[in-house]
Amino acid sequence: MDKNTITGFILIAAVIIGFTLLSRPSSEDIERQKQQRIKDSIEYAQTLQREQENKIDTSVVEKKTEKIDDFFSASAQQSDSTVAVTDSLPSAEQKTEQFITLENSKLKATFSTKGGRMVRVQLKDYMSYNRDNKKNTDSLYLFNNDADFTLLLTNKQQKVLSTGKLIFTPIQKEGDNSLIMRYAYSDSQYIDFVYKLADDDYMMKYDINMVGMQPMLARTYSDVFEMKWSQRMRRQEKSVKNEQRYSHLTYKYVGGDVKEMSSDKNEEIEVKEPAKWIAFKNQFFAPILIADDKIETALLNSKVLQTDENSEYLKSFEATLYVPAKTGAAPESITAGFSYYLGPMSYSLLKNYDSNVKDANKELDLDKLVPLGWTLFRWVNQYFIVPIFNLLSNTGLSMGIVILLLTIIVKLVISPLTYKSFMSSAKMRVLRPQVEEINEKYPKQEQAMEKQQATMALYSKAGVNPMSGCVPMLLQMPILIALFSFFPNAIELRQQSFLWATDLSTYDAIFEWKNHIPLIGTHISLFCILMTITNIIYTKFNMEMTNTGQQQMPGMKWMMYLMPLIFLFMLNDYPSGLTYYYFLSLLITILLTIAFRYIINEEKVLAKLEANKAKPKKKSGFMARLAEAQRIQQQQLNDRNKSNSTKKKR
Repeated sequence: MDKNTITGFILIAAVIIGFTLLSRPSSEDIERQKQQRIKDSIEYAQTLQREQENKIDTSVVEKKTEKIDDFFSASAQQSDSTVAVTDSLPSAEQKTEQFITLENSKLKATFSTKGGRMVRVQLKDYMSYNRDNKKNTDSLYLFNNDADFTLLLTNKQQKVLSTGKLIFTPIQKEGDNSLIMRYAYSDSQYIDFVYKLADDDYMMKYDINMVGMQPMLARTYSDVFEMKWSQRMRRQEKSVKNEQRYSHLTYKYVGGDVKEMSSDKNEEIEVKEPAKWIAFKNQFFAPILIADDKIETALLNSKVLQTDENSEYLKSFEATLYVPAKTGAAPESITAGFSYYLGPMSYSLLKNYDSNVKDANKELDLDKLVPLGWTLFRWVNQYFIVPIFNLLSNTGLSMGIVILLLTIIVKLVISPLTYKSFMSSAKMRVLRPQVEEINEKYPKQEQAMEKQQATMALYSKAGVNPMSGCVPMLLQMPILIALFSFFPNAIELRQQSFLWATDLSTYDAIFEWKNHIPLIGTHISLFCILMTITNIIYTKFNMEMTNTGQQQMPGMKWMMYLMPLIFLFMLNDYPSGLTYYYFLSLLITILLTIAFRYIINEEKVLAKLEANKAKPKKKSGFMARLAEAQRIQQQQLNDRNKSNSTKKKR
């Protein structure tokens, strides 16, 4: 071989290498192609769904989704693989289904060889709801043959095969709390579902490994896992209405917010931005699928089932997930990693999963599955209510006593505001005789403005702000509203009894009946009745304390007494722990009111106000503007009256 020939070969090789490098797609092109394949897969899935809904050519659909032999035979014909196709591949009907369990101190998970999926999860620390009102003896099942999780495979002829129709082979190592569910097309082509359960934890690792299967798959699905997850949500609690209220299909964007679907109507959405996890949440329990990387897109469907007091299921959730696959450790393999959370909606427990995460964008935010209220009210619960509640709970006291102590602590914290509000009422009350004199001086309706001006002048001279009693009450509202969100979602109260209430997380029915009565339902709760009676007594006390002698709007008095009855209808179905707290809170407020009445010397208060009158006092900017506005309004009223009198004379 001469020099010219060698030079020619080198030039040819350089041209080939250069062309290869130049024609190789960039990273942006690769990502764009991947996104397009995911989009195509979604469109194809939607097409199949429309065909099924419209019942168009159902025989074709069956052929595409059910024939295991046809799927692999067609794939082998179109594939470059040289693996021989067996005469009869193992199907669900040809092999006996087996069940394998993984177990730790928290839960027991059961897996089926049919589909290689998890079919049952039993939570050991929680008891199921007993409808017969007998002692609960059975552990709670998060799901029990009412959930499905399958991997969907699409070959080059666009035939779809669900792994739920395949029989897997279980592989376990002695002493290792893990399980491999394998479906082998050949020794070099197989699908592995890998489950590993940690000790003393509700979190389970779940990985999908697919080896040597890509050549038989359609290009669109060669690096994307298409999965379908569905579950009928079991009724776990006594109150159907309350449990439905807090049951949602929930998801979290990667590095973003947590979103939830409607709880009271059917809803279907497409999550177009990458998601971190999907949760099928009940009131107190949830399975959560957490992606190691991300869920590229998802089709989510939430349906509300028709329910009554004997219903077994509340809702139906379904999710079709498209997850990018990564290159696996084995040759010609792709993989995707997940974690399963299978446990209670305990705020402290879920919050702990982010305890070692330094980057806020990488936090799981599982604690946001516990609805503790909007931003301000959630802060009150997070940094005030929950820490105190957890501290008291760890003492070993009954939950009824814990709520009592919590109520006392909250009342002590806000007692300065309560005292300030009562002192404002006392000042207004000692000035009542002088206000009544003003009312007698201006008895006519057209003298209302003069009467108001004289009253405001009296308060200004005495150094009394009529609004000062309202501000402390408004400052207490965040705590009151925060507790309204806390108690219905505190799993610590579940199946905890106190006095006649057998379960503080649900209503304490003293009377029940079969027929539904509008507004009240099928029962009446005793703590709710006690709360209502106490609220009426407090309303009476408060009206007496705040009576300043000024005329009230007609019907306002009866409206104040009507509000407790409205709360009776509103809270009758809510947890007895909540109504018990409101009852205690109102009772303590009444006792504080009586105590303040005896502590505060109203004669000294009046003497101080009279002393304030003698002092020269400059009006504040607000009071000056208010007085000027009243003067202008009165002048306009006088001018209008004069004009009307002139017209009548004419």
